[in-house]
Amino acid sequence: MTDIRLLLGDEAIALGAIDAGISGVYAYPGTPSTEITEFIQANAPEVRSRWCTNEKTAMEAALGMSYAGKRALVCMKHVGMNVAADAFVNSAITGVNGGLVVLAADDPSMHSSQNEQDSRFYGKFAMIPILEPSSQQEAYDMMAYAFSLSEALKLPVLMRVVTRLAHSRAGVKAAAKAQQNALNPDNERTHWVLLPGNARRQYASLVAKQPQLEESSVSSPFNALKASENKAPLGIVACGIAYNYAMENNPSQLGIPVLKISQYPIPQVSIREFAEKCDSILVAEDGQPLAEEQLKSILGANYNLKGRLTGDLPRMGELTPDYVGEALGIKVKQAHAAAQNVMPRPPALCQGCGHRDVYDALNKVAAEYADARIFGDIGCYTLGALPPFRAIDSCVDMGASITMAKGAADAGVFPAIAVIGDSTFTHSGMTGLLDAINDKSNITVMISDNLTTAMTGGQDSAGTNKFEAICLGLGVEPEHVRVVVPLPKNMEEITRIIREEIEYNGVSVIIPRRECIQTLNRKLRKKRAQEQ
Repeated sequence: MTDIRLLLGDEAIALGAIDAGISGVYAYPGTPSTEITEFIQANAPEVRSRWCTNEKTAMEAALGMSYAGKRALVCMKHVGMNVAADAFVNSAITGVNGGLVVLAADDPSMHSSQNEQDSRFYGKFAMIPILEPSSQQEAYDMMAYAFSLSEALKLPVLMRVVTRLAHSRAGVKAAAKAQQNALNPDNERTHWVLLPGNARRQYASLVAKQPQLEESSVSSPFNALKASENKAPLGIVACGIAYNYAMENNPSQLGIPVLKISQYPIPQVSIREFAEKCDSILVAEDGQPLAEEQLKSILGANYNLKGRLTGDLPRMGELTPDYVGEALGIKVKQAHAAAQNVMPRPPALCQGCGHRDVYDALNKVAAEYADARIFGDIGCYTLGALPPFRAIDSCVDMGASITMAKGAADAGVFPAIAVIGDSTFTHSGMTGLLDAINDKSNITVMISDNLTTAMTGGQDSAGTNKFEAICLGLGVEPEHVRVVVPLPKNMEEITRIIREEIEYNGVSVIIPRRECIQTLNRKLRKKRAQEQ
């Protein structure tokens, strides 16, 4: 039985994974990937799922489920691939037992990210198959295909989507739901134990599989050629969602053939055959010029190739149908002029947010020191860098606040203060705190605890109700683990404690704890609804 549902791209991926018979989904929340895991949690109670501490632990847990013979999905945003990279790359060396799909949601134009790195490079680096859907329906269909491909090749498969696909809706026709794999732990130990001797043999096996991977791309149902019989002055190689952008410009009416690429490695045979029918090629891809660079290598320096590297498409940011149209020589209708006399509305911390009181207190105390520096981290509290607080001097990556404060203190900065959220602390702040403790660094760490992963929608935070125990276990002196309630009425107490801990020559931790105003409001609304 089939049905058609209106789904986000993320939801289509989730439903596709459920219907492919997954037994577990492992993830750390991060836009634009979060809704995949949330959908599975809400719609498939039979699937094992709990938010992981970080992307590396998620990747390793998924690999463990694969080892046991069952299908597993691991989800993250693109920068999470950096955290998971050790396990991810090595999973290509161990290979898999049950199907394993790694879903990376990239964020061109950095709508909610620090960079716009392209996860396809990770798949190429690891030498595994990559899938890149062009539509919500294809995102759904690819999941069953991806798990089957993973089990056939005994390799993990990377599936890459972008924000525009993840967060837009379309009708999706679902297929029959498959049964979960039976428990079947792998009995072959050598390829799972990456001692150098085993790893060398496994790596040789991975290299030997590369022609098979390319053959799979050439015959893939997701790679398709729309070409005319005659040789054309211009052709388009369109990757993933860029295929939709190309087709919106009606290339067939212009006599422009299109080669759609949604499975990698790049099918070189298809590329060469396509190039013989075109005097030049425009490479359309949403992200960095991975395909364009490879086509340059395949076709040679003398072939007339156009794309992001040549300036025919913008080098940075999201691709759009208009950009593709302009590159094809189509005159694009100008968008409406920007509205006049409308003041911009930058993001801001919610009214009633406990982080506001934390920054008020920090700013008040920091003003008493000529060289105070406050190192920030990734979370909604990063908005403390903006007016009216302007309280943060740095924000680089998950967990960097503590280690940057440590390095600055080592260099002589005083006071060096780190502000980190509860979820980020357990994600990647604990190891930095241990470094600081072991080195007796003179830093003050504020773990701003709002009892949830607020920035991505209020998911569970791994360390809730454990932070004092974690800090004590790592070695912070008990008298220098302080808990405060960030409210205006407690400002005198909070500022006094901050001063005391700054003056302590060593590692101190202050935990301002108050529930996120958004999650609190949701709980109260739910409670009132139940009482009615």
